[in-house]
Amino acid sequence: MRMHRRRRAAMAGALALAVAVPLAVSGPAEARTRSLDEVFSRLLTKQVSGKNVDKHLRAFQSIADANGGNRAAGTPGYDASRDYVADKLRRAGYKVQLNPINFVKEWSENSTPVLAMQSPTPKPYTHGTDFVTFQPSPAGDVTAQVQAVDLTLPPTPEPSSTSGCEASDFEGFVAGRIALIQRGTCAFVNKIQNAKAAGASGIIVFNEGQPGRTDPFPLDVGEWRAGIPMVFSSFAVGNELASTPGATVRLKVDSNLVLGTNHNVIAETRGGDPGNVVMVGAHLDSVHEGPGINDNASGSGAILETALQMRKFPVRNKVRFAFWAAEEIGLLGSDQYVAGLSEAQRDRIRVYLNFDMVASPNYAYKLYDGDDSDATGSPAGPPGSAQIEAQLARFFDGRRLGHVGTDFDGRSDYGPFIAVGIPAGGIFTGAEGIKTPAEAAMFGGTAGVAYDVCYHLACDTLANANRTALDVNSDAIADSTARYAFNLSSIPDRTRKTTARSAGAGNSAR
Repeated sequence: MRMHRRRRAAMAGALALAVAVPLAVSGPAEARTRSLDEVFSRLLTKQVSGKNVDKHLRAFQSIADANGGNRAAGTPGYDASRDYVADKLRRAGYKVQLNPINFVKEWSENSTPVLAMQSPTPKPYTHGTDFVTFQPSPAGDVTAQVQAVDLTLPPTPEPSSTSGCEASDFEGFVAGRIALIQRGTCAFVNKIQNAKAAGASGIIVFNEGQPGRTDPFPLDVGEWRAGIPMVFSSFAVGNELASTPGATVRLKVDSNLVLGTNHNVIAETRGGDPGNVVMVGAHLDSVHEGPGINDNASGSGAILETALQMRKFPVRNKVRFAFWAAEEIGLLGSDQYVAGLSEAQRDRIRVYLNFDMVASPNYAYKLYDGDDSDATGSPAGPPGSAQIEAQLARFFDGRRLGHVGTDFDGRSDYGPFIAVGIPAGGIFTGAEGIKTPAEAAMFGGTAGVAYDVCYHLACDTLANANRTALDVNSDAIADSTARYAFNLSSIPDRTRKTTARSAGAGNSAR
């Protein structure tokens, strides 16, 4: 105990000296601030070790073992994970809030759904072959004209459709019609939300049309808030409706919905400028299939340890840590959190840093492509996103470690932030995608194999997390958090005129 106190006293003294000297030196304020963030970064990265983060991973594994093997939303395993994190943060002196969110606890259908063309030529479609209900579709029975939304017909050889991905796709949409939307490059949830906002009375999403993307299949998108019936059809059905002028259909879903409540854990530094908030987030839930140690105890453990070590230091800007609920069933925690913020509250969030899967066994160091320099998939993030990517890149460059870009594809909790114009960035080590030969040459590991062969499976246990990636990325998380806690000069001021775009939402298949 005595040695522990000496270490803390020495650290406090070193920090006081580090803070006092730059402030006493004459020169531009920006230069003084920059020296502070560099000093703070060095101190914090030394304290945030992979070994300490690993202790949190072991705690999450124990929680899963004691609660049916998982930590999924709506289960005792999630509640225990929430309580573990909240207790640690409260003991560290943070202001902790359990932020309630809703999710679908139970969903069932009372009778077979109906999808049938009424005019110009009546034609029923077969449930299970031609279409399925989007779980968890609300109940509804509507007969209306179908209106196509930005379709790509005939389909391109590779998935490319952006049908319904942007609110602008619905310009000219007639409220009360049934939206006909094509599967493509953004999440289903995003299409559903945009259709609802446009006044659709029902939603038909049809498969895109490439080989392997023609038939409907059962899918839980986690989204019920549109309040209208929703189905997923084959490409053939969608193509037929799109090519039939004035097609009117009957769409009926007879379902029951029971909502449950989970909680995001939100922890804020007591000091720092509340007008300049640095937000750092990771999802806390796993899938039902396993304990979710890489996905995403790794990200939540790393930001938890960063927060615990930050308690020893003052900050210039307020830092807010978020542990999201129900990410695996549609980004529900982050989406409802952002939706509940006023515009002024959103404008105070200067950056959002997202850390989802940072210890994949066959890892690559992937940084979210804030400037769209890779020219792949979604466009650049809101102003400031490019600077976040560059800041993270400087960390890896400083350690002579390679890094590659990864697209803002809407599959993690940055999605709701980007959608309202908040700049975002973060680190990702790969999921079910396949590692390329170039990445194997850069990072090691095995080309032609998934970054995480246990993605969303029971084998995502302690043995699945790569400790090298965990240690490096924990330092990178500490570095970026520390720098922005002191210095936001590279990030453009947010105003109500900041361009917002919809980057997709939901971890569901596209």
